Amino acid sequence: MPYERDNVRRMAGYVYGEQPDDLSVAKLNTNENPFPPSPAVRDALLAFDSAALRRYPPATADDLRDVFAARHGARREQIVVTNGGDEALRLALATFVNPGATLGLADPAYSLLPVLAAAHGCRIATVALQPDWHPPRDFAARLNEARAELACIVNPHAPSGTLLNANAIDALAAAFNGVLLVDEAYVDFVDPSHGHNLVELVSAHSNLLLLRTLSKGYALAGLRVGFLLGDRDLVDPILTKTRDSFNVDAIAQTLAAAALGDSAYAEARWREVRTERKRLAERLRALGFTMPPSETNFLLAQAPPGASARQLQQALRAAGVLVRHFDTPRLRDKLRVTVGAPQDNDALVAALTRLLPQ
Repeated sequence: MPYERDNVRRMAGYVYGEQPDDLSVAKLNTNENPFPPSPAVRDALLAFDSAALRRYPPATADDLRDVFAARHGARREQIVVTNGGDEALRLALATFVNPGATLGLADPAYSLLPVLAAAHGCRIATVALQPDWHPPRDFAARLNEARAELACIVNPHAPSGTLLNANAIDALAAAFNGVLLVDEAYVDFVDPSHGHNLVELVSAHSNLLLLRTLSKGYALAGLRVGFLLGDRDLVDPILTKTRDSFNVDAIAQTLAAAALGDSAYAEARWREVRTERKRLAERLRALGFTMPPSETNFLLAQAPPGASARQLQQALRAAGVLVRHFDTPRLRDKLRVTVGAPQDNDALVAALTRLLPQ
């Protein structure tokens, strides 16, 4: 006799990117930062007093909330700290979507979201993105018609890398009846020339919730620290009701504050990623790949005519280069390629040059 809930028994679990033990592999499949975190993180770790671990960590991570608020021109009461961005998504579902109600998603979306919805026992309403990977004009209207209580979009979008500007987000938040969660996991890699900033929209929309993480831009995927930023009426029930008690450990809080405090180091690494992103895109285009403009640390590369993306992904794996392939209709002919360190990107291009017909 199975003990799991019916919806859990029926659902499929999240499939994460391969995590190889072999450090010689060019790992371009999980959008990790190719550079190490700030030396300030190392220094904070070495200085951490292990005796403090006998006590529970600061429950609401107020010091870290203050650091994040100062970094982004926000206020402490607008912020809740989470155990990575994935916990932030789960908390948004648990707080704003009634069991059996509807979650709205752009399609394609972050593949964890349908898994979280299934575990929560809620329905999903999807709206297909346009060929340019932007939502259609009636995106909010269609989700309102479906009575979606929460809508999630990733911006810059994953897996395409495209950016939806602040005016478009402003209009979506105004038109949508539920909570609009914008997952900004990759926003640190956006070119500053765009002047992109959604934080100022939070005060204008009581239903807008922004997700940030230190996993990508700050090279702390192994630490698991994320943030939700929104109106106090959105943050309070997460902070005081649905969030796990002591959800972010003491070491993570300390190291996250150190990383945020060294903005100069982080911004220099973002510039390097943007430079390498441009170089890698040019080299992939020279091999016959096509791709939309990316404002992230990855590229969505459509395989050249006559080539199979799936077969390329498998052949690259055999050659010691990992990239991501999604076997879904709009992505089946594409590879998602993380912008890695120069030597890893070179290894990718060299392998593709061998594999593709000349």
